[in-house]
Amino acid sequence: MNNHDLKKLLLKVEKPTRYMGGELNSIVKNDAEYKFALCFPDVYEIGMSHLGSRILYNILNKREDTLCERVFTPWSDMENLLRENNLPLFSLESKRPLCDFDIIGFSLLYELSYTNVLTMLDLSGIPFYANERTENYPLIICGGPCTCNPEPIAPFMDAVVIGDGEEVTPRIMDVYAECKKKGLRKHDMLLEMANIEGIYIPCFYEAEYKDNRFVALNRISDRVPERPMRSVVKDLEHAEYVGKLLVPYMSIVHDRIALEAFRGCTRGCRFCQAGFIYRPVRERSVDTLLKYADELVDCTGYDEISLFSLSTGDYSEIHTLVKNIVDRYSKQNVSIALPSLRIDSSLKDDLEKIQSVRKAGLTLAPEAGTQRLRDVINKGVTEDDLIRSVRDAFESGWTSVKLYFMLGLPTETDEDLLGIVDLAKKVVAEYYSVPKDVRGKGLRVTVSVSTFVPKPFTPFQWEPQLALDEIRGRQKLLRDAFKGLRSIDFQYHDSETSLLEASFARGDRRLADVIVRAYKLGAKLDSWDEFFKFDVYRQAFAEDGLSMEMYASRNRNVEEKLPWDHIDMLVTKEYLMKEREKALMEITTKDCRKGCNGCFGNKYADYCKVY
Repeated sequence: MNNHDLKKLLLKVEKPTRYMGGELNSIVKNDAEYKFALCFPDVYEIGMSHLGSRILYNILNKREDTLCERVFTPWSDMENLLRENNLPLFSLESKRPLCDFDIIGFSLLYELSYTNVLTMLDLSGIPFYANERTENYPLIICGGPCTCNPEPIAPFMDAVVIGDGEEVTPRIMDVYAECKKKGLRKHDMLLEMANIEGIYIPCFYEAEYKDNRFVALNRISDRVPERPMRSVVKDLEHAEYVGKLLVPYMSIVHDRIALEAFRGCTRGCRFCQAGFIYRPVRERSVDTLLKYADELVDCTGYDEISLFSLSTGDYSEIHTLVKNIVDRYSKQNVSIALPSLRIDSSLKDDLEKIQSVRKAGLTLAPEAGTQRLRDVINKGVTEDDLIRSVRDAFESGWTSVKLYFMLGLPTETDEDLLGIVDLAKKVVAEYYSVPKDVRGKGLRVTVSVSTFVPKPFTPFQWEPQLALDEIRGRQKLLRDAFKGLRSIDFQYHDSETSLLEASFARGDRRLADVIVRAYKLGAKLDSWDEFFKFDVYRQAFAEDGLSMEMYASRNRNVEEKLPWDHIDMLVTKEYLMKEREKALMEITTKDCRKGCNGCFGNKYADYCKVY
């Protein structure tokens, strides 16, 4: 796109900085042999907050033979202008049309972004289905947590990355370059790529259905793996990181430095997909994290460092790291944030240090309102842990606490739900039990309740999601119980988006047609309330003879084949079945740090290293 056309567009959109590029530390190469478009299927301020995309941006641009540029889903104002002026979607760095890249890679973090993928392809004149794209079109690939079950979007993709992108992406580029030099056509190139660990090529597998249900996914070539295996960065300490961090001109969701202290989790919460698909735990050393912090503070000017991990308080050297960061940067007024804290983490001294630089909110996740249900989900924390944690926070000056819970967990009762209200009341009471001269002023407790979504590769992958009426009834029960309570804000997630998320999370290949149909009926930016059209999805499912409930709300037999069974995520199905049985008996499983639970089985035992 030329500058004249771009300037005309930027004058007419609400947030022109979404499309300008030219940010501090962005990388612009005049040319390279291979061109990779790093696509995030949501708007700029969401995509620019994604750590994984920033890591891949650095890795790809460090290659001499490759240039990597960013592309995001445009907001509706820019989308309409592109269509009205017959202009293609373009990259931020060079304003190159998306269709002119060699490889287009999508980062899929949540299921409600699927129609955004179609928006980006449609604006670029690229056919949705892989079997409709000729040799002249770019190679379309995707990665991210949604690829645990890639089947709903598999017909759109030439290749799917399973697992850690840092390992797989350079190998994709190596094979792509080698195949191009040999003059291989796409079919033969994909056969070569199929043998990269962490790559799944959908066109070499066919789905089988019986009585309107998925029954199997059959390999149609013996040259590809029967079960593509997840790629794992085994040495996180020496893995590539973000390089010089891009600094946007506008505010983004996570407008700060993110330090990934470790990857994986040892806790084993039975609803948590991330806790299973990112195993085993791999840590970075304090020295390496401080080195990254120095580099990123110097090259960005950010005044906040967030320690990013699934459960930051579980980092083995958390106290040393927090002390070093606070001591190192307090004179520069650079603060530290600890998201994803466990309520049984011993962090009182750290909380006091953090508050000495800048006041912030504290987020804790009890997940369930009673100990019985916390045992079912293997949360491994108690009410006493929560009360101790909030008291430590209140005594350290905290006045804002956010509590995360889930609704609709397996075996949940009204007593479990009302336990959420009781816990929130006890948190408020604990604040007022702290002497006035010690606690801060202006308590605000936010209780956020999301709906349980059964996810692949968890012990609850066989469990049904509650029906819509039941979800709404339980939300009303909580809403009524919270009415009039002092200092407490109650929030809950939309039940319809949760149903759609569960449908896609547990779906099969037939949902690709549903996604296309919904898109053509007007679905887009589905995770944004102002755009989400539930009736459109109802119609799209029905016109294909399907329903959301048949995917989301059906209790699945442990013997039946699941649409994602062909993906090897290292954690065995037998282990997940055992954990499901223990959940129904309200039996907990110990933290992996206290001894191996054998989740990988014998085949991958050498992958696991418990810190």
